[in-house]
Amino acid sequence: MKLEEIATQRVIETERFDLRPLRQSDQGMIEHYASDPRVAMATSSIPHPLPPGVIDAFIARATADPRTEDVWVMDGLKNGGAEVMGVISLTRLDRNQCEVAYWVAPAFWNTHLASEAVSALVAANPLGNAAMFASVYHDNPASAKVLTNAGFVYLGDAETYCLARNAAVPTWTYTRKL
Repeated sequence: MKLEEIATQRVIETERFDLRPLRQSDQGMIEHYASDPRVAMATSSIPHPLPPGVIDAFIARATADPRTEDVWVMDGLKNGGAEVMGVISLTRLDRNQCEVAYWVAPAFWNTHLASEAVSALVAANPLGNAAMFASVYHDNPASAKVLTNAGFVYLGDAETYCLARNAAVPTWTYTRKL
């Protein structure tokens, strides 16, 4: 068995869990959580129902070199927790900026996991960006609170197409200078 590590993506440690690069062995748990309609409908990129091959393709893109998005898994094994509790990513944008996106498995909602993950990613600033952006759906104020707790500032309203809802959904957009 050969463990492959993405050389350009480091592990970011928090007290409760690690943000570590995505790996092929995460497929089963990510597929399990991503097939939950509550998770899919809170993201723009996860379709529901989840077609076969979507998570395989996601992992292939996330572990490719080069890539436009770095993906970390919220891994709680170091403290006896679950190996996959959620996913957080940074998508490269122009002008030394990136976009943060994340989801947390429903079993870990209301545990401040997302807040800790976003704050750790902002503090680490692994891409060395000057600014980060993020958007959340209007019907997900808990995610908006995660962003404001991490120092993001409201920028404005927009719309993002949601695959699971098959519709454009109103969003709040946030930014954070680094």
